[in-house]
Amino acid sequence: MQQKTSTREDYSKRINIIIEYINNHLTDDIDLETLASIANFSPYHFHRIFKAFLGEPVGAFITRMRVETAARLLRYSDMPVQEIAYKVGYDVPSSLSKVFKQFYEITPIEYKNYKKYTIMKPLKISPDLELKERVVNLEPMQAIYICLFGDYKGNDYCLAWQKLWQYIRTSGKFSEEMKKAYGTVPKSDIIKQMLNECKIAHVGIYHNDPKLTEANKQQSDVCLTLPFKMEPQGEIGAKEIAGGKYAAFLYQGTYERLGEVYDTIFGKYIPDGGYQLDERPVFEMYLNDPECTKPDELQTEIYVPIV
Repeated sequence: MQQKTSTREDYSKRINIIIEYINNHLTDDIDLETLASIANFSPYHFHRIFKAFLGEPVGAFITRMRVETAARLLRYSDMPVQEIAYKVGYDVPSSLSKVFKQFYEITPIEYKNYKKYTIMKPLKISPDLELKERVVNLEPMQAIYICLFGDYKGNDYCLAWQKLWQYIRTSGKFSEEMKKAYGTVPKSDIIKQMLNECKIAHVGIYHNDPKLTEANKQQSDVCLTLPFKMEPQGEIGAKEIAGGKYAAFLYQGTYERLGEVYDTIFGKYIPDGGYQLDERPVFEMYLNDPECTKPDELQTEIYVPIV
């Protein structure tokens, strides 16, 4: 049993590497043999393992991520179709047009020009929803994370964060870094101080628009940001969250309304603010603890990447 568990954790670690590489290289020509090589899988077994873990072939996963990213940029940015095609890995617009029409039965140009055409679920904009809005330039953030697949509303995020905290508390690397920075202060006090100073932050990265992506294929990364790098272990990956320019929207209230909040951001705040989106994923930062905070006092800051 221990051998089977170790093998699954090892495979999870390597699948994380592949997913992260794909998400960060949509512009590039992604070679399947290269993917197998960077994750140390044999090309012969790579396809089967990837499909077993994610439920779809690697080629289908890459294409879907490219087309969904293109759909978001077409609807919420003023980029020309040619530039969007390049940003998602197609040398010419006709290549994007062909696959886009297979997915949505409309060309990218038609979708961009015909704003009333719906390929996603309708937006639910709340006129009474007030968000605090700011533009920030973030430095890249080091993080450990667990990648989850499935309906955003049904994932067990608490369990994922418990696993990350357990890794933090038992990690020799964490203890070593804390000793360098804080000396002999008790670890519990150090963690509390780092949380207060935002040197450790609870972050959720959402790679898909749930209005476009089937629930069972939605990908989220449950992250803890840290002021230093840590090594991946089993299902726990290590990554850098991209820095750069973001429009940040602070929302106070129950997590149950987050779908509404996103619709209001993308249907009202983004166009009214004249923001131009890019291909980096949206992420959320959770500013207080849901276990000891009333639902209507929870604070979530949503970071939308802009150019």
